[in-house]
Formats: sequence, structure tokens, C-alpha cells
Amino acid sequence: MGHFGVAKTLAMLKEKFFWPHMKRDIQKHCASCLTCLHTKSSTMLVGMYTPLPVASTPWDDISMDFVLGLPRTSRGVDSIFVVVDRFSKMAHFIPCHKVDDASHIAKLFFREVVRLHGLPKTIVFDRDTKFLSHFWRTLWSRLGTKLSFSTSCHPQTDGQTEVVKRSLSTLLRVVLKGNHKSWDEYLPYIEFAYNRVVHSTTKLSLFEVIYGFNPLTPLDLLPLSFFYFVHKEGVSKSQFIKDFHEKVKSNIQAQMEKIANSKNKGKRVRSFNEGDLV
Repeated sequence: MGHFGVAKTLAMLKEKFFWPHMKRDIQKHCASCLTCLHTKSSTMLVGMYTPLPVASTPWDDISMDFVLGLPRTSRGVDSIFVVVDRFSKMAHFIPCHKVDDASHIAKLFFREVVRLHGLPKTIVFDRDTKFLSHFWRTLWSRLGTKLSFSTSCHPQTDGQTEVVKRSLSTLLRVVLKGNHKSWDEYLPYIEFAYNRVVHSTTKLSLFEVIYGFNPLTPLDLLPLSFFYFVHKEGVSKSQFIKDFHEKVKSNIQAQMEKIANSKNKGKRVRSFNEGDLV
């Protein structure tokens, strides 16, 4: 399930199991995992934290970017098109080619994202040449979707996608273990593992935010006894999902405020004027 850290592994196991000193045992297991020790790294954030407005519903506000510079696989792909929902944090990892133009990226987007979630209201991305093309701008202006571009050479504007890209890179290193010619075959499994674990911001799995329940995993296929099942019908299910989304929104808002206070502590705003040396 992706070799995640202590918090996500603990949250996943708590759904099915319990034993004394559970957290301590998981900490020891994660600390002794050779795969994690070889592939994971720590990062240091620089600059002030400036979050975007909190989204209200799933897949209305999204962000997108590319992971470039990957080894070319047997199918000829060498890049990953990353699309992230800013509300649920769910992500789609779509293999593509570095040389794909805007029209091909639009086809991929409609085939892999729009068919599942519909058209978004806003899209946040960087100033890649594909996103600056006349075709791309005209397409979304006709469909009524608002485009928001991050500042040049300042990826923190689209911080959500940058965090997902970093997690994706870690998962690729963990799963592939040197098998660089077939990484595109592992993307569906990596996407499932990423969307199944509990997110630190929403306190829920990404599947759970969207659908109201988690999909089955190998743990669910074990012969465990369940004492009861919960069944929600029409109106109650609808209200359940609405309350669920409000809870997610409040969790996102609280987490963003917490991160902003933590990251901005002891920092100062640096501004530049025209003509300054930078």
C-alpha cells in the first residue's frame, strides 16, 4: 500500500486491528524498513505560506502540473500529467509524453478526468507553454472555466500540486526499486494507494471524501468477522455527504491556518522594487 509513514500506516491499520502499544510497533517497523530508508528524503520549505481560497465541493476547483524527466518506458511515455482536486485532495496520475501539445493534453484531461468528475469551475497551473497556448485559453473560455496561473519561477503558488508531485516521486522510488522501464504500469496501483490513505488535512481518505466510503483493499478480503453493517438510504445518504463535505472544508481551513501560523513564524515579507538586484 505504498510504504507510507507512521501516521498513515497507523490510520489504515486502526480500521481493522488493535493491539497494545500499536503505535510504538508501527514506529519501529517504519523506522526499520530498508525500502523507505533508501528512497525517502526530507525537504525544507522556503518562503511565506500563502494558501489559496478553500474549495467548497469536490472537483470544482482543481490544479494540474507535470512530472518531467522520467526514463522513457517501453510504451514511449516519459512524463506524468498530475491532476489534483483542491477540496478532497484526490489525484489522478496520467502517463504522457513531454512533447505532447495542448490539444493532446486536453484529450487526456477529458478522457481521464472529465468523464469521471465533470468539468471544473477553476483550474490552477504554472506557466507551462502548453497552458499558455491560444488553443488552451480558447478551449476553457468557451467552456466557462476560469484559469489561474501561478507566478513565474514561484511554484509555491500551486503548493497543493507540488506536494502531490513530491509524494508521487517517493511512491515511484518505493515501488519500482530500480525497474525504470515499466514505471507507467505501476501508476494505477500508486494512484489507488495514494487516494486510499487518510490525508493529514482532511483527516479522511480521499476516496471517503468523494464517495462517502472506502474501497476494498486486500485487508478487507481477509476472513474477519463483522458484527454489523451500516446502510444509508436516499435522503439520509444525501445529508450524510453534505455534512461530510462541510466537515472536510472545516478541517482544511483549520489545517491551513495551523500551517500558515507555523510556517510564517519568525519570517518576514521580502518585497522587491523595479531595478533592485535579486
